[in-house]
Amino acid sequence: MAIDRIWSYASDSGHVEGQDLTGFTVVASDGTLGRVDRQADPFGMGHLVVDTGVWVFGRSVLVPVGVVTGIDPGGHRLTLACTGAEVKAAPRFQTDSETRDREYLAAVGAYFLRLVTTA
Repeated sequence: MAIDRIWSYASDSGHVEGQDLTGFTVVASDGTLGRVDRQADPFGMGHLVVDTGVWVFGRSVLVPVGVVTGIDPGGHRLTLACTGAEVKAAPRFQTDSETRDREYLAAVGAYFLRLVTTA
């Protein structure tokens, strides 16, 4: 998988162009992770900011949309191709300005790309 593919939805993910995923429940391969707080696509680097709440590990995480394996619009759920622990180990997301920081986004993309290409 090329690095740019981590920033685009897979053709079999169920994503529909223009679809708003805000509020959808995010499910990792080992359980519920949180909810989509917002989605963005700066520099063509599509990603979701997921609010994990206090019950998982209490912080927001940035997840490239290429990690999304399925979207259920009726159930307002989306699934990821990684575990909660793998998401937790991703480069730390701290501020909204990072969603526009190319270096930070590149580090996140490289991390998640390693996960999905070794799975």
